[in-house]
Amino acid sequence: MDYPLLDVFLTMLWFFLWIMWIMLLVRVVMDVFRDDTLSGWAKAGWTLTVCVLPFLGVFVYLIARGRGMGEREMRMAHDRERAFRTYVQQVAAEKPGSKGGGAKADELGKLAVLHDQGAISDAEYEAAKSKVLTG
Repeated sequence: MDYPLLDVFLTMLWFFLWIMWIMLLVRVVMDVFRDDTLSGWAKAGWTLTVCVLPFLGVFVYLIARGRGMGEREMRMAHDRERAFRTYVQQVAAEKPGSKGGGAKADELGKLAVLHDQGAISDAEYEAAKSKVLTG
């Protein structure tokens, strides 16, 4: 087997470039279908262009709509972050008497402290823990 080291590096380079190309192609197609401003015909046209003439289609799409692609991605990330923060604030604001996630965690914490101090036995701890989790 005669395969010089430089050929190995070039093969690896071409392989990684090919993988990057596939990722770019997938990102463009995903962006076409995520964009709410495009009509159905425009989405079909871009998809057909990218499928029939992949190199030219992707490069033209990146030139024509590349900035919007990044802006849409940032807007989606901000929306996900906002939804996560809202969820965390709702869970943290639950009333202690409502048996929500925060109240259950507090009760389980108190039970663990009592169990660690030896104030309650293992059986009592397990029974109380199951009561808190189911109740």
